[in-house]
Amino acid sequence: MKLIIANSRTEEMVGDLSKLSEQARKGGAWGAQRMLWFATDGDVVVLPWLPPDSYLHYVTVLTHTDARSLTLVVPPPGELGDELLTPDRTADADFRTELRKAITGRTVERVITCFDDYAVVSLVEDLGIRDALAGHAFATQGGVGMVNSKAVFRAVATGAAVAIPPGIVTHQRQQATETLKSILGSGRPAMIKQEFAGGGFGNALVAPCDGVVAAGASSVTVLAESSDVDTYVAENWDWMTGYRDHRVVIERFFTGCTTIYGEFELTDAASELSGIGQILMEPVAAGEIVPPPSLTPDQRAHLESEAARICEIFRRLGYRGRLSADAILTPSGEIYFTEANGRVTGSTHLHTVIRGRMLAGSENRTLLERDSWPVPSFEAAVEALRTSQLGFDQASGTGVVITANYVPVTGAVMYCAVGEDIDAARVLEERLLALKLTRA
Repeated sequence: MKLIIANSRTEEMVGDLSKLSEQARKGGAWGAQRMLWFATDGDVVVLPWLPPDSYLHYVTVLTHTDARSLTLVVPPPGELGDELLTPDRTADADFRTELRKAITGRTVERVITCFDDYAVVSLVEDLGIRDALAGHAFATQGGVGMVNSKAVFRAVATGAAVAIPPGIVTHQRQQATETLKSILGSGRPAMIKQEFAGGGFGNALVAPCDGVVAAGASSVTVLAESSDVDTYVAENWDWMTGYRDHRVVIERFFTGCTTIYGEFELTDAASELSGIGQILMEPVAAGEIVPPPSLTPDQRAHLESEAARICEIFRRLGYRGRLSADAILTPSGEIYFTEANGRVTGSTHLHTVIRGRMLAGSENRTLLERDSWPVPSFEAAVEALRTSQLGFDQASGTGVVITANYVPVTGAVMYCAVGEDIDAARVLEERLLALKLTRA
């Protein structure tokens, strides 16, 4: 059996959890339910709250999992409420007693988490299942946080001669200011990245003039004069350094790029490719396409080989689990790597569950996922798929899968259109979005 822990937001990923908005916390809680896609018969799943019966039923039917065999455990609310699996919740004595009872007499073969932080390490050690957490020893020394550091990534990639955007890593305000002035002074925009963040939400894009389209950051700030840069850095330095005096990455921003990645599973034996994909930035991550239609065969081979080199370095250091090496494809065809994410990502379920389990024997399908089908409820969305006959069909290996329920937060669900190729997937998406469901 597996122990699955849906800690979708941790301090190592997004910084101080108390600074998250209510919407961000709720989004994290509903997103955590996606960890149910990884469950198989007999697993124990720790969640921020119990999933709606309709969602649990939908997921387990598609994955051919007996929902009755699953044990779902929810800890009491913590200081920040019940939306996230915060460390104080997983440290609760009554919760640990309940979880210990759930696994007593059973063999926990593997622990799967969103992020192997110190709270996870404490939990598995207390339960006596540390060997089930791959890379446990590395995680005890803060190694997983290091793997997710954008500053560490640039050092590793540079040492391995992997191409990255020109830029610097610094904790010095003056150096950051001078670097921004140099990039902007050459007429190019610049990306500012917090050392620890995800999904583009720790990024800021600045440009010397109007006309730059945001990608990888929510908006663009124009800094036309040298004095504007001084003011910007002075006003935003605390944010740039994550409010914790972290390092900051400043690099040249290439316009008109496509964001791509290679995701691997790092084991004791090897770094094994799970798949590659194209992230849709609108302007931050809003979906993706698997496999990426934008790559030529040579570019795909280059992406895979360079991503494998990056992953192998972290594997040899001791990291185990999922690792995604992200990159950009410039309009001129160059590939620059930008960061590494050592955790279960927003792409993992596409490769391991939809392609690996639901499409077994039909892995050549194209997956197009987005988070923006407006519906009155999750149940209404499922019914609409049934009546329109757009839902996923196991026999043909095509159709639409609802991968996450964000209706209580955004009024929409995340969907994945599975087609024989990208054109077929886009036709499915068009037919889906034509279903105008209205709120009651």
